[in-house]
Amino acid sequence: MTDASLTIDPAFSIGTVDPRLFGSFVEHLGRCVYTGIYEPGHPAADESGLRRDVLDLVRELGVTVVRYPGGNFVSGYRWEDGVGPDRPVRLDPAWKSIETNEFGLGEFMTWARAAGVAPMMAVNLGTRGVQEACDLLEYANHPSGTTLSDLRVKHGAAEPYDIRMWCLGNEMDGPWQTGHKTAREYGRLAAETARAMRMIDPGLELVACGSSNAEMPTFGTWEATVLEEAYDQVDYVSLHSYYEPKDGDVTAFLASGAAMEAYIEDTIATCDHVRAKLRRSKRVNLSFDEWNVWYLSRFQNDPPTEWAHAPRLLEDHYNVMDAVVVGSLLIALLRHADRVRMACQAQLVNVIAPIVAQPGGPAWRQTIFHPFSQAARYGRGEVLRVEPVSPAAGEVPALHATAVRGEDGTVTLFAVNRSRSDALDLAADARALGDVRVLESWVLTDSDLDARNSATDPDRVRPRTAASTLEDGVLRAVLPPVSWSVIRLG
Repeated sequence: MTDASLTIDPAFSIGTVDPRLFGSFVEHLGRCVYTGIYEPGHPAADESGLRRDVLDLVRELGVTVVRYPGGNFVSGYRWEDGVGPDRPVRLDPAWKSIETNEFGLGEFMTWARAAGVAPMMAVNLGTRGVQEACDLLEYANHPSGTTLSDLRVKHGAAEPYDIRMWCLGNEMDGPWQTGHKTAREYGRLAAETARAMRMIDPGLELVACGSSNAEMPTFGTWEATVLEEAYDQVDYVSLHSYYEPKDGDVTAFLASGAAMEAYIEDTIATCDHVRAKLRRSKRVNLSFDEWNVWYLSRFQNDPPTEWAHAPRLLEDHYNVMDAVVVGSLLIALLRHADRVRMACQAQLVNVIAPIVAQPGGPAWRQTIFHPFSQAARYGRGEVLRVEPVSPAAGEVPALHATAVRGEDGTVTLFAVNRSRSDALDLAADARALGDVRVLESWVLTDSDLDARNSATDPDRVRPRTAASTLEDGVLRAVLPPVSWSVIRLG
């Protein structure tokens, strides 16, 4: 066991958490939609074909906003295919799938209302452009009295959907993207699309595509060029990043939170450089609208070879170590809550997801469900600046932590021990909090780091009560190797 320490002091604040930091992502990819959130005929399906067992888990997860309908899928998507009675069947080249369009915008909005989440809509700027984005906006948000708004009313939605958050395309820097563009091309298109959309609805929040990941050869220059074109028209720039133990390097995998923090800080620096260059007072914030653990190499080594409807794609089965890394990624987002105002874990059900739903069968929580659920529940309020001190785990400190002070005055400490071999004997100076005590304390870990949940053992991995003490203003807890801990004080 080795020593670790930090100080919790409400005088040192990072910023207030935007609840939209706890977002998710639903794309027409694999079984996320079909047999995921939507499965007519399932024993748990409601009259709209929505799986109520999945809805219950989504509410428990604590998701606040959901990005839809993609992702790579959106860059070839015609939104008109998914509304009204006549739904054409199309090829989706992004995921080599057949899209029936049985589930579209109206069905998604019905689901979003049932789940209690805000929609974050993406427009196709790959194969389409300004006019199609404006048409979709008019259909979705205009009350009535025009051809497209009256068409929505005819389709059964008398009230406008009032979608406030919009993504201007998806990963347009990626050569894999349908309709891939250069930074200058995309920046001009994003600016003109944003300007036209705001002529229809001035109060929108708009997200420009940043780099698809920090390893892209154009990272940094892409953001700078796009923002030089579109700075005045957009509110956010997006970040996307996925993590896996590359080449079997588990130590680096456990340090994924540090890599995410560096990516965030580099993107902030670029945004603020353009702000200074253009002499603007407005700050562009960040929307980290795709993030998760994803074993991408498995997909790259075994891509789909046949066109199929809702094939089993990217159905990673997560273990204890994956859950701890997801916890560390959540800590990274919270530690930058002053500039990361929205974030979406990708994805919600079946596809690299915290929830698994079997066709005609049960749904259950994956290991990564638990750190997200706890962060979404207890990570609301003001993020306090904590600077952990601990031995190293590879090239980063073993202890990764943050603290959030809720509106009721309770303080929640989120902590990850990245060390594979040593427990951490944590001493947290909490004297500045005054007369408080430990309310609750949990830890998620296991002697078998490959332990997973399943249909037959859905609670094999979950947070369990842990021992923590607070005496003379010092919080003490033992953080096991490769663990996620949550300690609440009040």
